[in-house]
Amino acid sequence: MPELPEVEVVRAGLEPVVAGAQVTGVEVLEARSLRRHDGDAADFEGRLTGRRIRAAVRRGKFLWFPLGSPGGEPGEALLAHLGMSGQMLLRTGDAPADRLLRVRITLESPAHGDLAVAFVDQRIFGSLALDRLVPTPDSAPGGTGDDLPAVPSQVAHIARDPLDPAFDDDGFVAALRARRTGVKRALLDQGLVSGIGNIYADEALWAARLHYDAPTAELPEQRVRELLAELRAVLERALADGGTSFDAQYVNVNGASGYFSQRLNAYGRQGAACARCGTVMVREAFMNRGSHFCPACQVLQTAPVTAPGSARRRAAAG
Repeated sequence: MPELPEVEVVRAGLEPVVAGAQVTGVEVLEARSLRRHDGDAADFEGRLTGRRIRAAVRRGKFLWFPLGSPGGEPGEALLAHLGMSGQMLLRTGDAPADRLLRVRITLESPAHGDLAVAFVDQRIFGSLALDRLVPTPDSAPGGTGDDLPAVPSQVAHIARDPLDPAFDDDGFVAALRARRTGVKRALLDQGLVSGIGNIYADEALWAARLHYDAPTAELPEQRVRELLAELRAVLERALADGGTSFDAQYVNVNGASGYFSQRLNAYGRQGAACARCGTVMVREAFMNRGSHFCPACQVLQTAPVTAPGSARRRAAAG
């Protein structure tokens, strides 16, 4: 699933084209791509056509595009979640339909003329929806890309991400240490911190020399702050590289792949030598996926906190 860097690459690519653009047409080819929308395809097409897009905004793994209302103020937004394989690709207005095209939105862009945004999704786990905007509790901008203090209602429960200027470091440290769980499980909780998935959790934990199952309640405050600093550093490096692409599914708006996969130190490197100490990296089952780490650099100092019946314990039981 695309994580913060991959989604931010898409947002940044769409922003100069869609900001201020008017939607001139909408075509829904796959109704399942509207699973988050409160209405049918005709409702989505009718309500979106003719609207003007204010900006391209992101929080964590969610994208949204605030829409102008008849009164001038944005009251709702086009919400996008890429799921496992969703792509938002920029196309010329007369371009042929992409393979696996699910929704096509044509635009009149002030700077670029007639264009289209193609929502392409192989596995149809991604979605588009029109959703009302609600005020942010802290009155800070809702996400990266706009200063409006509002978020779509479906994103209101999603925490801010580590690259958000309004991210509360002290609050995050206290909340993580108050949990009774393993540190990686906490990092994947989008209600605690957003935008982090399996790849960047493994990379940040490797950089911080923390085992993925280290009990959050036993982590010293300074260690949590070090982890947060490593999270930011990993995310920023991935952004600079255009994100992580292992196949043709994770691409920017022009269809180009990122190359952070060439810099990974932990994720997917089981069987290879640790870049820090040379020990063979390992992979252990975790939450129906895997955790990649160095058994010498990332030693579990105390008893694991993985819940009974978890994938890790099942794997250990053989």
